[in-house]
Amino acid sequence: MPKENLYIVTYDISEPKRWRKVFKLMKGYGHWLQLSVFQCRLTSKRYAQMCARLEELIQPTEDHILLLDLGPADQVNPNIESLGKNYKMPTREAIIV
Repeated sequence: MPKENLYIVTYDISEPKRWRKVFKLMKGYGHWLQLSVFQCRLTSKRYAQMCARLEELIQPTEDHILLLDLGPADQVNPNIESLGKNYKMPTREAIIV
């Protein structure tokens, strides 16, 4: 099985139509945490694919995306503190197709 890393992807997209396109794309790559924040478990190939697709959607002079690599997904145990609404850590589930 290919090695996966855990990423936090956050973005600031200046135009609502582009923001919706980025949001829709990101839902296919990870778990939605907050308005413009996703947690993703990705192989290096899926990470490169996601980055290429994001670059096609954004305007580099107007938009900003941050990609935080937290390291090997199976070894990362994020310590998350939540204030306000309840937070449920995304869990990995098997999907039978």
